[in-house]
Amino acid sequence: MKEDITLIAGRNPVMEALKSNTDINNIMIAKGSKEGIIRAIAAKAKKQGIPVKEVSPVKLDGLIPAKNHQGVVANISPVKFYMLRDILKRAADKGEDAFIVILDGIEDVHNFGAIARTAEACGAHGLVIHKHRAAPVSSMAVKASAGALLHIPVARVTNITKTIIELKEKGLWIAGTDANGESKYYDSNLKGPIGVVIGSEGKGMSRLVRESCDFNLKIPMAGKMSSLNASNAAAIILFEVLRQRNAG
Repeated sequence: MKEDITLIAGRNPVMEALKSNTDINNIMIAKGSKEGIIRAIAAKAKKQGIPVKEVSPVKLDGLIPAKNHQGVVANISPVKFYMLRDILKRAADKGEDAFIVILDGIEDVHNFGAIARTAEACGAHGLVIHKHRAAPVSSMAVKASAGALLHIPVARVTNITKTIIELKEKGLWIAGTDANGESKYYDSNLKGPIGVVIGSEGKGMSRLVRESCDFNLKIPMAGKMSSLNASNAAAIILFEVLRQRNAG
């Protein structure tokens, strides 16, 4: 199924989108493009933390039917992005302990959408994703989340480990999720300000992220399977956070 995405094509339109701080997932530039404005677009995008990909001109031709892309296309996000401080302020404004879900390398759009849906249902104040190693925050992701991504703030960061350290300095406890974690999720204290890290579908959390967590949670398995799908594991952990919060 072809994904429904919003594209801006052409040098001047893309530059204007950058100048107006439009929420952009990424920018695609045709390989071999060396014009001054193309270099300026790439530099401005880099400064704003927007991924820039070099692709074949043929790919851009396929995205823009009229082929009037002038060597550059921007993929626009249907979701507004927030700063980490905005998510923390959201919790403070509600008079609640911060509850943040951090995704470390979740690249499957369906998993991403499902986790976002669960996070919103559990009362999480926001999601944190990596600017580069993450599923695109696209219309397909919104659909997979059943619209939850329109209601829960998403912050994009360049370094998950540094973000975890920043959140710890703000008073949050950070719980990782790992099949070899030292704590069973239902035996752990998940009350108070907390961030829950969900690792990638295949490799789980990166080493530095795992080591940055205050503790790592595991879900005991009784069958032959050694792990769960990332979105299923996230649902179990996040609803446990909600259960403990409601228990007082």
